[in-house]
Order: sequence, then structure tokens, then C-alpha cells
Amino acid sequence: MPRRGLPLQGRVRWLFLGLFLLLVLLLFAYLLECTPPADVSLILPGPVGEPYGKEYYQALLQEQEERHLNRAASLKRQIAQLKQELQEMSEKLKVLQEKKELPGVPGLADKDQEPGDLLEYLHSQIDKAEVNTGARLPSEYALVPFESFTSSKVYQLEMGLTRHPEEKPVRKDRRDELVEVIEAALDIINNPDEEDGVEDDVPMQRQTYTDGHFTEGLYRTERDKGTLYELFFAKEDSSSFRHVTLFRPFGPLMKVRSTSVETSGMIINIIVPLAGRAETFSQFLQNFREVCIQHDRRVHLTVVYFGQEGLQEVTSSLEKMSREESFSNYTLIPVDEEFSRGRGLDIGAHAWKKGDVLMFFCDVDIHFTLEFLNTCRLHAAPNKKVFYPVVFSLYNPAIVYGNLELAPPVELQLIHKKDAGFWRDFGFGMTCQYRSDFLNIGGFDLEVKGWGVEDVHLYRKYLRSDVIVIRTPVSGLFHLWHEKQCADELTPEQYRMCIQSKAMNEASHSHLGMLVFREEIEAHLRKQAFKTQSKTED
Repeated sequence: MPRRGLPLQGRVRWLFLGLFLLLVLLLFAYLLECTPPADVSLILPGPVGEPYGKEYYQALLQEQEERHLNRAASLKRQIAQLKQELQEMSEKLKVLQEKKELPGVPGLADKDQEPGDLLEYLHSQIDKAEVNTGARLPSEYALVPFESFTSSKVYQLEMGLTRHPEEKPVRKDRRDELVEVIEAALDIINNPDEEDGVEDDVPMQRQTYTDGHFTEGLYRTERDKGTLYELFFAKEDSSSFRHVTLFRPFGPLMKVRSTSVETSGMIINIIVPLAGRAETFSQFLQNFREVCIQHDRRVHLTVVYFGQEGLQEVTSSLEKMSREESFSNYTLIPVDEEFSRGRGLDIGAHAWKKGDVLMFFCDVDIHFTLEFLNTCRLHAAPNKKVFYPVVFSLYNPAIVYGNLELAPPVELQLIHKKDAGFWRDFGFGMTCQYRSDFLNIGGFDLEVKGWGVEDVHLYRKYLRSDVIVIRTPVSGLFHLWHEKQCADELTPEQYRMCIQSKAMNEASHSHLGMLVFREEIEAHLRKQAFKTQSKTED
């Protein structure tokens, strides 16, 4: 009989061969599809035939990383939008189900439905946060401070053992968050709505802003509300700022407002109470000359001097500055009384007779930058908000730079490092506020004399009012180290605060530890030197 299995086996072999060829073709097509096209723009200049160097591959990697980051940011925004839409649909479905389940109970469904509309609920979160009006707080510890940031740095209060007072946003989630906020603010500025109040016939306001025009920002997160962002943009050498407020109510970013802030006419009255310390005052005037007179020129200096000792020296320093800089916007008020910081600031505030003015309560051992003056102008508004910056307090330079023969000049000590200083978050003496707010709140408690407590009393008054208190670390404000004397005349509370400030003002934890264990360290070094010498002799 003919063997029918042979033709069948032949057909099976041809079938397997065809399948194999098909798989090969599919694999070849897949490889062609997945191979990235050559990007001519990535080829670096160089002699023909010369092998590519390290820079070429670094450029390739950087380009690929930027592409992935941009793609990831785009996907993140799309996911956020989809989540928002899904949440809206879920809320609407929930409301419909509740209506069906409660047909005979009028009014109950409406009550449950009150936060049903997602946008309505999110806007209610804005109303709960301190965006449009201040919340009344029981004490200075109840306020949630802001953290400030620029395009490359974050200035933070809570450091722990690993974080630093000034950090680059290394964590990817933190970096992406700040980039997203800046991009959202730029989109709002460059594509304004009618409600933003930007008119089409004002060409300066319709200029395009970029991330290079971002000057500074603040943010803070309240656990039961969300994250509030305040961002400021300005063109180069311009006194006109764009201010964008954003709020993330534990969901997508929501625009709160976008306004223009013109600072060219904002005069700052810098009020300094003083008694003695003529040498420190000369150092203060040098900083004042460089920042306020030679660059800003929108300031008035008020010095309230207590006592007669050193008064002539201070008068001569002010007159010399006035002659050399052709500057007359200053007032010297001699007071023949015992020194009281609150009394001095109160006298300085009442001495101004030209209407309302932005005041900066300052001390003679404060060093500030040009950028700080604009920060002061941007974060205070009459009858609306007062600004309480957190100062970066420098440690004793004799300890910080103990390994050098001489400490570097003051300008080189102005750095934000753990061993160089700390954020003085227990101090409330430096503040920017309008004279009208200061008078309306009742000013300082003039019964308090000496050190410290009157600042906290004033701060608490604002916390218990409807005025918004802006509290944040500021990169351009430094407290220079000076030796403290805690007088016996202080009350127990004042003396305790003074000693606490004195202890924290000397050096960092590690530097104080090195001082405490100095003898143990020196004994260890002697033993090591002896062992080394013994081995050399052997």
C-alpha cells in the first residue's frame, strides 16, 4: 500500500519552515522599529575619523535624560488630569446613587450633596486656608511657617540631623513639584484670563515671562487643607513684579489669583533702636550704604538713640555718610531714657508724619541684601498681611574659623551652612509691616523693658487678628554674631530666653562637642603621635 504518511510529513516540515521564516521577518521588523533614529544634532564637532570622547557620550546621556524627564513630567500632568476627571465622575455617580437610595427623605440628599461638586469642595479648601484672610491662632507655636525657594535652592526651617538650612531640591518628587508650580505660574502669566485684570493694550504686561524671570517663591503645607504657593516674577532691572498665588488642595493645582505688584514707589522706613555699640553701628552703615543708597534708593533710615554716651559718635557717622553719598533721607532721634527696644521702635514709627509707610524693624547687628528689600515689599500689604522673616544667625567666628589665623571678612561669612549658623526661628524681632497696621493693632507693650518679650507680644496680636502673617526663612537676612550679656535686672522669663539665645548663638552641635571633648581629642592625638614616632624609630 502507498505510504500516505510521507507526503503529510513533508507538508508539516514546509509548514514549520514557513513559520520559522515568518518569525525571523517579525523579529527583523521589531529590531528596525525599536532602533532609535540617528540624531544629527547630537553629533559634537571634531575632526573626521577621530574617535568620540567622553564629552560626546556625556552629551548623549544628558540629552536622553532631559527627554525622559520632559516625557515623565508630561505623563504626570496627564495622569493628574485623568485622576481629577475620574474623581469628578465618581462624586457625581455617588450623588446620583444617594438620590436613588433616599427618594422619600427631602432635604437629606441635598445636605450630603453639599461638597458633592468637586470644584466647589476644592474652593472651600481655599477658603479654609490663609489665602484671602488670616486665621486667628492661639499662640506663636500654632502658625505654620512658609519655606522659601528659588529656581535652584530651598531654604528650610526643619533640618533634623541630615537636612541643611540651604539645600538644592535633590529629591525627585520635591524637584518635580517646584518645577511644575513654576511652569503653571508661567502659563497663567503668559496666558492671562479676563479676571486677571491684564489689559491687551498694555504692551509691558503682555511680555512673555520665562523661568529665568522667577525671583522667589514661598510654600507651606497644612495637613488638613493643602499646599499654598506664592510666586514672584520680574523682568531684569524692573521694579514691577508679577505675583501668582497657587493652591494644591491635595489634588491638582488651582489658580487663586494673578496680579501685578509695582514696587517702584514703595518706600521702606528702616527703624533701628540703639544704645552705645558705635563700632557695630559703623559696620551697619557700611552695609546700608552699599545696599540702600548705592543701589535701592527707596529707603528712609530712622535711628532712635538712647542715652548720651556715644551719641556724638553716631551723629558724626550719619553726617559723614550724608556728605559722601548726598543722602538726606534719615532721622536721628535722641532719647534720654533707659534702653527699651519696643519703646525705640514705637518712637520711630510715630515719628513718621508722611502718611502710611512700610516699616522694617531692624537691629544694628543685622546684615541684609538688596534682594531682601524687595522681599520685604512683596510680602507685606496694608490691612492684609505682615511679614516676619526668619533670620539666619551666624555662629561665633572665633569657633567656626578656629583653624584659621584670622576669621574671613564678614562678606565671606554670609553662607547657609550647618556649622556656620542656624535659622533663628525663635526670634520675632525682624519684621516688615505697614505703619497703619502697627498702629491699628496697638503697637508694642511699652510696660515691657529690656530684652525680648515685647516682640513676641506684638507677634501674638497679629496671630489673633484677621491679618495674614507670612513667616518664612529668608536667604538675604543675616544676624551677625556678637557677645551677649544677660543682665541681672531681667525677669526670670526674659533671663531664660536670653540664656537660651546665648547658648544657641555660639556654635553648632558638632563644634560645641569638639570644645567639650577637647582634652580627650588632644590626648588621642598625643597617643597617635607617640605610636607614629615609635614605629619610625624601630
